[in-house]
Amino acid sequence: MNSLKSRVGLTMALSKGKKKISLAQIIIVFLLSVAIAMAAIPGYLTGKWTWADLPPVAGIQQLAKLKTTGLSLPGWTTIAQKKIRIGGNDWSIQLIEKPGQDPITLMLMPQNYYKNHPNVEWTDIQGIEKWKTDSHKVLTFTTPEGSSNQVKAQFFRGWNKQTVAVVQWYAWTQGGHFASHRWFWQDQIAQLHRQRVPWIAVCLQIPVEPLSNVKEIEELAKSLAQTVQTTLDKQIFSL
Repeated sequence: MNSLKSRVGLTMALSKGKKKISLAQIIIVFLLSVAIAMAAIPGYLTGKWTWADLPPVAGIQQLAKLKTTGLSLPGWTTIAQKKIRIGGNDWSIQLIEKPGQDPITLMLMPQNYYKNHPNVEWTDIQGIEKWKTDSHKVLTFTTPEGSSNQVKAQFFRGWNKQTVAVVQWYAWTQGGHFASHRWFWQDQIAQLHRQRVPWIAVCLQIPVEPLSNVKEIEELAKSLAQTVQTTLDKQIFSL
């Protein structure tokens, strides 16, 4: 009986020790994260970063070309493309189509200067479209299929005079997210290796019938978003 109590007591002691170590590690990581955030986020929010000693964004010229050329997607035909000014930034607006599918709007706003960072792109689009929205959810996909390169895009229905299913995310090399702060942390990590993370704001508008079940268009939206991200990885980010 004493032997059993001793083993139980030892197990509890080890368990408590592990918990203490784990908690201490969590606290250290949290404090380091807070310290980094306190130092970096004010500059991020105001746009006044300390960039003087940082390398330029690789392929910035190739990114800028997107505004005038658009993106050539496999399996899709571009029927129109032009550069439009929205909220102080230049966007590529192109109509793409394939047999049996109504034309879809693809909007791209690439980073065009090493100091630029994603911020209010979705607000700018909303300011132009003035959508009422519902059916919000997050689409998660990988590029290529089955890889660990994950993208999270926001998906919702928006309507004014027309109704569309909208997909939005910030694309970067082998990944992406609809929240701008996720790019911020990716870029901070890259800077530790004297590198940068170029980005492109992507917005898809897929026509749907008013009051239709937007879930029916979800697979098309996800598949097309995946095609856009994969094409950006191959044609833009890899150069």
